Amino acid sequence: MDVLFTLSPNLKDTTVLIFWGNNQTLETGGFLKLNKTFADQPLVMDFNGDMIPDVFGVTDSSSTEVCYLTNRIPVWRNALSSAVSMRIPHSNAFINLNKDFNAGESLIEDVMPTDPPKASTIGQSSFVDFDGDGYQDHLLPVCLDDGCKQSAIYLAKSGSKEWVPVLLDFQRRETIWSFVPGTPGQPLTLHLGDYNLDGFPDALVILRNTSGSGQQAFLLENVPCNNASCHNVGRMFHIHWDQSDLGAIQNAVMATFFDIYEDGILDMLVLSKAEAKNDLIIHALKNNFEADAYFVKVMVLSGLCSNNCPEDVKPFGVNQPGPYVMYTTVDSNGYLKNASAGQLSQSAHFSLQLPYTVLGLGRSANFLDHLYVGIPQQPGQTVRKCERVILPGLSYRTGTATGYTV
Repeated sequence: MDVLFTLSPNLKDTTVLIFWGNNQTLETGGFLKLNKTFADQPLVMDFNGDMIPDVFGVTDSSSTEVCYLTNRIPVWRNALSSAVSMRIPHSNAFINLNKDFNAGESLIEDVMPTDPPKASTIGQSSFVDFDGDGYQDHLLPVCLDDGCKQSAIYLAKSGSKEWVPVLLDFQRRETIWSFVPGTPGQPLTLHLGDYNLDGFPDALVILRNTSGSGQQAFLLENVPCNNASCHNVGRMFHIHWDQSDLGAIQNAVMATFFDIYEDGILDMLVLSKAEAKNDLIIHALKNNFEADAYFVKVMVLSGLCSNNCPEDVKPFGVNQPGPYVMYTTVDSNGYLKNASAGQLSQSAHFSLQLPYTVLGLGRSANFLDHLYVGIPQQPGQTVRKCERVILPGLSYRTGTATGYTV
């Protein structure tokens, strides 16, 4: 596993350093410094489908380029046939949007197709199967006023230009909470994961008290829609105001999901700032949600090997950016249920995405009819793998959740 660093000494140009992996450590003989700088943090993606991650972004020459790193030699190529004006900070993604099992790139430009109503500040785009129909939806957190005291989260369905509000109510008793205004170094971002394994992705966000100075992390649960504004989507976010473990952490600045115990259940990591200090503290919170639920955890690897691998050794490679995972099953009422997720679709500006996908199945789906995995390949080609059945021998049980690892 290699490590990529970005440096922005003058807050304008971004320099990329790559330290090459060597088994369980990094090579000590030096690092690669790319000979071009970027206007913003780059996106790591497999642009040419060779299973080797590439570096994509707008370079110092104001052109959109991709840097191939085959054999550790940087080779630059123009990435787009026409010029685009990229947002800074961008939220570009390498994600499958049309269910063809091949990741395409979603570029967020300066002018979006249709702006959310009255949005003064637009946060980072996220792509997730919000309503469990197998298609990736576009989530967008926004501030509705200049002071960011009125917040909202909008959603656009795949192929649609209509923005539907999935969270407008930020009031807790007599207090109004709102998003923390983003900065170029830390823009407004949602961190997504299926916290309760019901098959619908939840979110972690940082909110501030508009009538005070405190801010903390909150869990947004994906629940059925109960008002007319989100009727077209059928789902909405609900803020868990009384999450005691999150509420105990003051001055939170960032929160995300992570499977700390490697049991398929997503725990939480929260970063907070010490009182009257610049020091940051990392908090790890165990997910104690109790439900007799099932899940499937999928990690897609490249399968590549360096030139010194023995012929009788099957290589695993490393986690790939861009794979698309989807399952189909039948719920307890006999209706078709499916959901999808992308692996490592975004890499810039603290996207903090997991190197695997965890798809909740709910309480009743103790088997899968199909599990599809699509891997980006050369233009015109697609590696698509479908497993008809998940064997019980691959399952493991942790507490009240049963999971399948692929």
